[in-house]
Amino acid sequence: MATWNSRGLRGSTLEDLINRTNELYKEHGLCLVQKIPTPITPIKMNEDHSQITLAYFDQKSTVDYIGAVQGIPVCFDAKECSVDTFSLANIHEHQINFMNDYEQQGGVSFIIIYYSHLNRFHYMRFIRLKEFWDRMNDGGRKSFRIEELEEGFDLVPHNGLFVPYLDGIKKDLTLR
Repeated sequence: MATWNSRGLRGSTLEDLINRTNELYKEHGLCLVQKIPTPITPIKMNEDHSQITLAYFDQKSTVDYIGAVQGIPVCFDAKECSVDTFSLANIHEHQINFMNDYEQQGGVSFIIIYYSHLNRFHYMRFIRLKEFWDRMNDGGRKSFRIEELEEGFDLVPHNGLFVPYLDGIKKDLTLR
């Protein structure tokens, strides 16, 4: 049984920035993407019962966000990394399977990685993530280095958009 406590909020900075970006995209009619809450069962509450201090996950979650961009279904996960090497232990097999199935149905799957020590956002296409995943399963590295990222997929904030992932989707679609 997986448990949750305050250390589980490591990705909240990135998620806050993505949520703000989603609001702006929605206001401009560009897309509708929502955060998918992870179902939890509370175990402990603080003294005034205003905050959960310990809980367990009810089920495996799929990805952090699902929605549609101009009629195209999209799903993605948000990951933070504080070093130049990203461990694939941060991605779970059921997430890879979900994103693969999503792509098979005509959707676009990807992850956004925030390299916090560099203040760098990167859009990783599912096809690239799958290459790293397959390499690991074939006995190779269980991580990838920042130097291995696809060029041209960094997300540079602009026009009030903190994490302009539509830029990544647009480029992703041109390469399919």
